[in-house]
Amino acid sequence: MMDWTDRHCRYFHRLLSREALLYTEMVTAPALVRGGAVHLLEHDPAEHPVALQLGGSDPAELAEAARLGAAAGYDEINLNCGCPSDRVQSGTFGAVLMNAPERVAECCAAMIGAQPREVTVKCRIGVDEQVPEEVLPRFLEAVAAAGVRRVAIHARKAWLQGLSPKENRDVPPLDYDLVVAMKAAFPGLHISINGGIATLDAARALLARGLDGAMVGRAAYHEPAAILLPADAAIFGRASEMTAEDAALAMLPYIERHLAGEGGRLIQVTRHMLGLFAGRPGARAWRRHLSENGTRPGAGPEVVEAALALVRQAGSQAA
Repeated sequence: MMDWTDRHCRYFHRLLSREALLYTEMVTAPALVRGGAVHLLEHDPAEHPVALQLGGSDPAELAEAARLGAAAGYDEINLNCGCPSDRVQSGTFGAVLMNAPERVAECCAAMIGAQPREVTVKCRIGVDEQVPEEVLPRFLEAVAAAGVRRVAIHARKAWLQGLSPKENRDVPPLDYDLVVAMKAAFPGLHISINGGIATLDAARALLARGLDGAMVGRAAYHEPAAILLPADAAIFGRASEMTAEDAALAMLPYIERHLAGEGGRLIQVTRHMLGLFAGRPGARAWRRHLSENGTRPGAGPEVVEAALALVRQAGSQAA
């Protein structure tokens, strides 16, 4: 979710679900520790609960990055061992770390020892020619021995050679059964499943198989109202009266602060809101109005209000 789940996206998604755990984009430990890019840790208090996802492979550097994340107020520090991009591979982190479970364990132990927040791991079931049924248990044993208690598993291999990052999200076959088997083999681990989960019903079905959590990425981004609005009631048993229209209106004060207080641009926020009315009358008009007008100089909350008026008009005509 690089370049997607920035702080504006997370603020918006938190309006839709009060309970779901949100994750940052992957932030590299070298950028924080060597580059001093602590601005990457900025977030709004309203985002909680929110996890900081780190990329790296040096235990000392990750420990310092985790300490910085805890000091910034994040609720969880997550180590990414699943991203297959070339840029990540060249830094010897992401999915390539599936080849080095001992190094991952060393990193996790250092992160746990450096700060008070829980350290978690996101991984694949394997990479390249690895046999997932063999490598994944060894990987989980290693991180559990280091003190990790929660793991999110993307139920696909990553092919580090031959597939693009986009293809690695879709081409390798899903193996949900293996992830379910890992929960049975490691009952003491909190195991969440990721990959190909496109609906809330699909997430619930996987939870019903004994898994502890379901991580939804792109589906929640492209259709946030369909995934996140009903999640609090369907998954957490806590009803919410928030609607998509309410969420759009609730973003207006945030947009005003972003424009006036930070000198930001409207499109930086509204690009994350394009899918809010997906599947509803007026969804196309909403997207078009925000896209065409969000980049104009001086564009402000009135653009969102006008787009919302188009949705309401379409809804009235459909009725």
